[in-house]
Amino acid sequence: MSAPRGRLTQREIARMAGVSQTTVSLVLNDRTDAAWRIAPETRERVLRVIRETGYVADPLARRLLQQHNKILGVFTYESVFPSTTGNFYHPFLSGIEASAEHIGCDLLLFTSAPVVGGTRRIFHDNNRIRLADGCVLLGREIPGDELARMVAGEMPFVSVGRRDDAYLDSGAGGPVPYVGADYATATADLVDRAAGLGHRTVAYVGAGAGAESAADRLAGFTAAAERSGLRARHEPVAGRAPAEVLDALRAAGVTAAFFEELADAVTVSEVARGRGLVIGRDLSLLALGDPTRQTSTDLVVTSFHIPREEMGWQAIELLDDILHGRATEPHRLLPCELVEGGTLGSPQPATGGI
Repeated sequence: MSAPRGRLTQREIARMAGVSQTTVSLVLNDRTDAAWRIAPETRERVLRVIRETGYVADPLARRLLQQHNKILGVFTYESVFPSTTGNFYHPFLSGIEASAEHIGCDLLLFTSAPVVGGTRRIFHDNNRIRLADGCVLLGREIPGDELARMVAGEMPFVSVGRRDDAYLDSGAGGPVPYVGADYATATADLVDRAAGLGHRTVAYVGAGAGAESAADRLAGFTAAAERSGLRARHEPVAGRAPAEVLDALRAAGVTAAFFEELADAVTVSEVARGRGLVIGRDLSLLALGDPTRQTSTDLVVTSFHIPREEMGWQAIELLDDILHGRATEPHRLLPCELVEGGTLGSPQPATGGI
């Protein structure tokens, strides 16, 4: 039996089962007070039609059948398929794929969502997210109103990356389930290493705001700098040339700069080396995670690796727990792995203006 096109209606179920629409309504609503009016074989025939058509869009029917479709959705808020596998999102997708295969589920990548106001939106008139049992969300920033709708029960989901509950409407029903990286601790560990080598004036270079991952990095940097009594400053990069950023760091006497984005550390290092500075001696440069933009350098930058593949794996694992009603912690933060590198060393006095 093949499923009709479009949304399956009670009338179509009735036609295929050879019963009245009233009978279908009573079965779907599980009206026990009317059970005597519906023969067991008739009830089973209605349920069999629903099973055989593969209909999954109606959440009431899904709950009634007490089974899942074994299809998990993946929704990306930005492009994740460039021409190279070295892209930032590739390990996340590898982990998601491997975990889904492990539990015997198929993946459905949602690609039809339109861009509204410069941002992809998961909810729109023709959305097909209910074809999946639940959905994994992937992207640096996710609109709060969409998270609120998901949390309120429109779709079981897990976010790859920590998401704040604070901006959700109090009636949304939170919390936001996620599997994230512990950026705050990883960043603080790098600051502690710099302090241990004698650095006293440090800088956070990057936005430090917007996505939760950036805010977490800045929070970890600030907390560690305060704990060690360091002089700390925040240098933005947006709209500034690498030479301008370097000038600001040197003028302030910064000996260790912590870059939110590896690509920015690389461009500043190129300017610094062009001026005769030795990275790791005259100026230490550290990166706070794996690059989100393609970059190339002969430097092995002191940084940390984000457990991207494991985050993807555990996002599917957590979603499966949620779908099957298993008691589980909805928030998971995974540790990052130190990259020793060669760009952090003991400080030399900054001469300024170089």
